[in-house]
Amino acid sequence: MVKEKGAGYASGAAVNSRKTFKNLRRNYPLLIFLLPAVTVVFLFCYLPIYGILIAFQDFMPGDRILSDVTIWVGFDNFKRFFGDFQFWSLMKNTFLLCIIGFVIGFPLPIIMALLLNALKSKRMGKVLQTVYNAPHFISLVVMVGMLYLFFGRYGLVNNIADKIGLERYSYFLEKKAFRPMYILSSNWQDFGWSAIIYIAALSNVEPEQHEAAVIDGASRFQRILHIDFPAITPIVSVMLIMSIGGLMGVGYEKVLLMQTAGNLSSSEIIATYVYKKGLTGVPDQGYATAIGLFNSIINVVLLIIANTASKRFSENSLW
Repeated sequence: MVKEKGAGYASGAAVNSRKTFKNLRRNYPLLIFLLPAVTVVFLFCYLPIYGILIAFQDFMPGDRILSDVTIWVGFDNFKRFFGDFQFWSLMKNTFLLCIIGFVIGFPLPIIMALLLNALKSKRMGKVLQTVYNAPHFISLVVMVGMLYLFFGRYGLVNNIADKIGLERYSYFLEKKAFRPMYILSSNWQDFGWSAIIYIAALSNVEPEQHEAAVIDGASRFQRILHIDFPAITPIVSVMLIMSIGGLMGVGYEKVLLMQTAGNLSSSEIIATYVYKKGLTGVPDQGYATAIGLFNSIINVVLLIIANTASKRFSENSLW
């Protein structure tokens, strides 16, 4: 009996191996096309993970990550960051910048995609979509330059204010103005591009559903609410999980370009602090790597929480 069972497993494994080999032979052109993407991801995403070891070392530029003279300090770099007088300020600034941007920026492309899809003139919809997508291709340096042209002390807004008798306002020197400028300009630049995936999902909605709803007397808003939005709900769930997973992953480039001595108390975030500690002055790369690793761990925890909540309350999740 045991022999028969073992023989059955062996024959099943052989059949599966033959099927796998046939699938590889049939799909080898697709696998060849996939190979460059896998190589790039491996080289730039997985191979650098080796550098995480620096977070647990007293590392200086030029040192080897693993050698006989490597100085291991354990969790001292993390303890040093937790005891830093800027720790809570960095966490607060990063969290506020990310959470406010998320609350404003996440629903914006969804709303825009639904409105564009509801337009009667598809030609006008394509024109508007092109207009909304265009800012995405503006570089960060040019974008910050535009902000200076509009909101600098001698920019357009202040010139208009001066003409009508109001005082000039130094937007880049006031800490209260930093977050609104950063968040609103970022959302303006990216919301059109982010809407593409929702517009693509809406293109799969059957026109017959709208025709039947019109016959039943449904208004345009009711059709958006009961036909279009349910069609993109799975995509919205996945994008929500991914957005929460990268919530604390704001980059340093734009923040650093907008940063001044006047707004430093609200513009200094974890990413800019890591940049300054790791690449400027006297580099402390072990300390900077520990801070970056801590930030990545927060993102992983948020991703797991978001995915677990989505799996519990809906049928959509990443795993």
